[in-house]
Amino acid sequence: MFTETAFDLDRPWQLHPQVSVRPERFGALLYHFGTRRLSFLKSPALLTVVRALGDAPSAREACRQADLTEAELPAYAAALQTLAASQMIRPRESG
Repeated sequence: MFTETAFDLDRPWQLHPQVSVRPERFGALLYHFGTRRLSFLKSPALLTVVRALGDAPSAREACRQADLTEAELPAYAAALQTLAASQMIRPRESG
């Protein structure tokens, strides 16, 4: 399980395979079938980042693909940290 250290934007991440994504006007709902937890993504940009995680070489690149600025990265890293702590996303093996 992911510990509460700083979120590593330079690491590859992915949506947990047991998580379902339901887009909404405000962002999205994430439901983890294993933990039975529900998470709310409160912005469409965060949904774009989460969807890009599986194909991007790093979370930082997923953020770039969502057109986030350097100034926005700390807030999105905090949101991704929360998703990692709740097992909605998980580290991906590179390569």
